[in-house]
Amino acid sequence: MPETTRRADRANGSRYGNRPTMKDVAARAGVGLKTVSRVVNGEPGVTPDTERRVREAIEALGFRRNDSARVLRKGRTASIGLVLEDLADPFYGPLSRAVEEVARAHGALLINGSSAEDPEREQELALALCARRVDGLVVIPAGDDHRYLEPEIRAGVATVFVDRPAGGIDADVVLSDNFGGARDGVAHLIAHGHRRIGFIGDMPRIHTAAERLRGYRAAMEDAGIPVAEGWMSLGATDPERVRRATEEMLAGPDPVTAVFTGNNRVTVTVIRVLAEYDRPVALVGFDDFELADLLQPGVTVVAQDAAALGRTAADRLFQLLDGAPGTPERLELPTRLITRGSGELRPAD
Repeated sequence: MPETTRRADRANGSRYGNRPTMKDVAARAGVGLKTVSRVVNGEPGVTPDTERRVREAIEALGFRRNDSARVLRKGRTASIGLVLEDLADPFYGPLSRAVEEVARAHGALLINGSSAEDPEREQELALALCARRVDGLVVIPAGDDHRYLEPEIRAGVATVFVDRPAGGIDADVVLSDNFGGARDGVAHLIAHGHRRIGFIGDMPRIHTAAERLRGYRAAMEDAGIPVAEGWMSLGATDPERVRRATEEMLAGPDPVTAVFTGNNRVTVTVIRVLAEYDRPVALVGFDDFELADLLQPGVTVVAQDAAALGRTAADRLFQLLDGAPGTPERLELPTRLITRGSGELRPAD
């Protein structure tokens, strides 16, 4: 913008980039600064006529109270940060919403961002939120070393991890029963006659993937079923990798008759692959997903309560902010097996 235009805008009273202050309100209403402060903060000691003039000035100027300055004087910024794995993943929608609702109930603003499953990006985002003086963090970890947060926690930034535990530090964490849920899902397939059961999961370094694999192994061991090496595949959840793993398990003279999938993204790809086969293959997936009940057959899932995870983590965060004593807690929420048909198919051979 040319300087002449900027000068003209200022001369014409343009306030773009220059918000009105309480001093502006006081000048327009013809009152003192303290009077405006009392009206803005709902304090007593102002006559009805004076309050009316102040509110008219506020409306005319478009004044908004500077909550940042207000809360900083009280030692809190009334904001918390949420570090997610992937904003596009439907699992994190209800989790994020639950955290936001708890924050709102405490008069706090939620600021969130995605690590894209990159540990360096997670650290960068978490520290950027701390630099903006958030009161606390809810973190879904991408990495396994969170010692970078130790100075922030010592400085008073309350921190709760959710879905996966922190690495290298003692911190509060809220988890689903990944091991028990996977064990129950695989045991359900075994109860319906399956002995050759494949497992397709996420990256093995991820806590949830490792726990669900452990649950799969435990269910097979409990039933006395040896696990062939070709029945397990962990790695990236991209469709090409999952498709290849599924096709390999379904090939050969002794293909698997059932598949247990480690998360909803894997499940969706496996469903597409199974639709191309003539023979029925049973399927149980970890994580529920939209329209799973409308497919034919409906998809049997081990459901975790994402909203409860978020709500529990946020509740714990505000307990810490309010001075809750004690050592860090590990809270584990139960999962639920939802039977819809795909997990109840019996083996064809």
